[in-house]
Amino acid sequence: MTVSELKNALNEPPLGKPLLVDYAGQTVWLLPQHALWWPAQRVLFVADLHMGKAATYRALGQPVPSGTTGENLRRLSQLLQHYQPVQVVFLGDFLHAAQARTASVFKALAAWRTHFGSVHCVLVRGNHDSRAGDPPPELRITVVDEPYLVGPFAACHHPQTHATHAVLAGHLHPATQLRGPAHDRMRLPCFCLQARQAILPAFGEFTGGWLVRPQAGWRLYAVGGQAVWALPARASGGQPDRRA
Repeated sequence: MTVSELKNALNEPPLGKPLLVDYAGQTVWLLPQHALWWPAQRVLFVADLHMGKAATYRALGQPVPSGTTGENLRRLSQLLQHYQPVQVVFLGDFLHAAQARTASVFKALAAWRTHFGSVHCVLVRGNHDSRAGDPPPELRITVVDEPYLVGPFAACHHPQTHATHAVLAGHLHPATQLRGPAHDRMRLPCFCLQARQAILPAFGEFTGGWLVRPQAGWRLYAVGGQAVWALPARASGGQPDRRA
């Protein structure tokens, strides 16, 4: 991402309609950009960027399109400009693989970090980070192992439970499937919330998704059309009604 592209991104229209929900006694915002905003402490949580994934595939000889790194940073920049967080917590899988450590990826990241140098960035290591390696020191991203405790939350990469804190996690790239009256189907990314565990959709472009098989006690929030909305639950068993 060049400086001019970054400036253009920051001048784009508003960011759609978030959904405010109660989680762990806090009001958090589920954002259409696949991130979670905690306004009380101005912390933005982002899961599974997978920076450089397309570059990794191209390095392996796969004919995939370019531009995903710039698109990730464009969307992330919009969020930072709009919400003005004091801290961004990346819930793992910041870089996709060792092949993602290219000059073009790091040049784009460096330009982004220069523009948002005052924001404290924390990366909770995920499974891809263990193979890709930590971001270079000049990006000034604090790297920690899970869980990273911030307020009432345990920031993790892998979904899990915690004895004292409510978990925020990624890793699964959750998605849900809506069914229409003409037997048509639409697959959308979603947030998955339980009483003490919340799983965020993947933020990164070109990441795919895992179709959630809901259980009693889960709340699913679909993302699409620049909005987030709660999917209704059946009266029996707490199973979500995924019919559109």
